[in-house]
Amino acid sequence: MKYLMLIGDYFEDVEAIGTLDVLLRGGEEVVRASMMGRKEIITKCNNKLIVDTLIEDVSLDEFDGLIIPGGPGSFKILAFMPKVTEIINYFVEAKKLVSAICAAPMLIGRLGYFKDRNYVVHPGFEDQIIGGNYLRSQGVVQDGNFITAKSMYYSLEFGFKIFAYFHGDEASEKLRRSCQGE
Repeated sequence: MKYLMLIGDYFEDVEAIGTLDVLLRGGEEVVRASMMGRKEIITKCNNKLIVDTLIEDVSLDEFDGLIIPGGPGSFKILAFMPKVTEIINYFVEAKKLVSAICAAPMLIGRLGYFKDRNYVVHPGFEDQIIGGNYLRSQGVVQDGNFITAKSMYYSLEFGFKIFAYFHGDEASEKLRRSCQGE
């Protein structure tokens, strides 16, 4: 499978890298696309990361799923970019996988896509989501083609759930065991 990961400045390091690592170990392709007009991105922890491409150079129909890491960049930068809404709308309307972690589920939920669905988001952002069933005590939640995760602590679980979406729970568990050194 091929995933588009949206990256903006001040994304949460572990949410992107942990998820990316799980999926790459599973043999998936993840294209990290900058929303910043440049390939060098500054993370929440002030690390510099060089991504694969610019969002302007991406064709959305090439991808099976969307991944949006959270962190301050999701609510201080991405939340104000119409292109992010356009991308989310494309993936939802195409009935493709839409996944987000930490504060980033707010980007999807504020558009009304969690109405009549279960979701989780970092505490404090649930009031920005229209409708839905907020499962505050859950770490990772899947409802249909939406996968949400609560915080950076759940980054690996988020990656395993994304992998399971396309390959099943058994394959995801096998990947988990290989990551554990078994």
